[in-house]
Amino acid sequence: MQVPLLRLQCGVNSYDWGKKGNDSAAARFAAATPSETLSIQADKPYAELWMGTHPSNPSKDLATGRTLLDHIQDNKALLSTAVSAKYGDKLPFLFKILSINKALSIQAHPNKKLAEQLHARDPKNYPDDNHKPEMAIAVTPFEGFCGFRPLAEIAHFLETVPALKSLVGEEIADEFIANAKAQPEEPSEEAIAKSKKILQKAFGSLMSSEQSAVATETANLVKQAQTEGAEFAAGGVESTPGATMAELVTRLNGQYGEDIGIFVQFFLNYVQLQAGEALFLVADDIHAYISGDIVECMAASDNVVRAGLTPKFKDTKTLVDMLTYNFAPIEKQKMVPAEYPYATLNRAGYSSGSAITLYDPPIDEFAVILIKLKGDGAKATFEPIEGPSVIICTGGKGRIAVGSKVEEVAEGYVFFVGASAELVIESTGGEDDELTLFKAFCEVE
Repeated sequence: MQVPLLRLQCGVNSYDWGKKGNDSAAARFAAATPSETLSIQADKPYAELWMGTHPSNPSKDLATGRTLLDHIQDNKALLSTAVSAKYGDKLPFLFKILSINKALSIQAHPNKKLAEQLHARDPKNYPDDNHKPEMAIAVTPFEGFCGFRPLAEIAHFLETVPALKSLVGEEIADEFIANAKAQPEEPSEEAIAKSKKILQKAFGSLMSSEQSAVATETANLVKQAQTEGAEFAAGGVESTPGATMAELVTRLNGQYGEDIGIFVQFFLNYVQLQAGEALFLVADDIHAYISGDIVECMAASDNVVRAGLTPKFKDTKTLVDMLTYNFAPIEKQKMVPAEYPYATLNRAGYSSGSAITLYDPPIDEFAVILIKLKGDGAKATFEPIEGPSVIICTGGKGRIAVGSKVEEVAEGYVFFVGASAELVIESTGGEDDELTLFKAFCEVE
């Protein structure tokens, strides 16, 4: 039987929003594995490194050139009986590195039922019939928009940004403001449902704006941001100061011109993550990434419903109709990681400040572990799990072993580990060096 440890060659996608050349972690990590087709060009944007079995950019076994999907279909024990019974003969998750230089689209990912409907109706723009809940973990400092702001914050911007109020419409904006100000500290389910309907009405009105009106009000918005500076939007709100909002207006306008997405930021939470901090996005939640490098894991799907900050296909009506319209402070969207209990550090690992951290979202398809082994000889032994894993090294040097098979590890190296395999990872760097890896896995409870 094949030893369930494969070093993978993974493809990198070039999209306009990616970081250019070697500034892109996605490109550097892809180039760490020998390839006849990849030669990093300094002026070309590299956006996403894909790790998995998705047919749009399938990973390959470096040693043989066969796709990972072929290996799995030939040896279903690599997935485990439980995982293959539930998800079929493919990885249930898609693992990525994203390197973001400019904002990518205002978007959401459809739930399972809607994904099936969209795929049946328009397979060109919706290539999968699967849902796409996803998790993002920062590798470098990251900015994004995630979920709808608290009602009071949106109302504040409707009152202090005339261009926004004009596009939403005076009457609808005033209805929204009045409802937000009337909210009790602990609203009833009926009150929350009413607020969601009013939020959808206001957001839908904004998103249906004529392009001529967007062009006019973009000029007014940029002028207000440049004139007011730190006092923009009457100083902003606690979560997003006026200076930050003004800079975002100017930056997004420079990237996308007269685009409705510049106004969407007043409805959405602005979030900054430091390395190791994470967000989880359920299906039908609105978001957009602005800058930084992240590890992203999602259900195995490439479905995206877009409606701004993109040259790609937009489907505004579907986006407005599908969203949950949940509203909450950004802290509610952040994930709280936990210690991973099914791994053992050796003495060197314990003494050096090494750590193994679990990010476990409330879905079955995937979870992610962040592994940090500091100093030469720090070692972690992972108990076998009944499911597959994909591992990427984002820094440092070391070794990875399953049984008698041992492979060197360095930045950008990607490995597949089959089900029921005990895994050992060891740092071989200097005393102050840190081996850092992310391990995505699926195990059906």
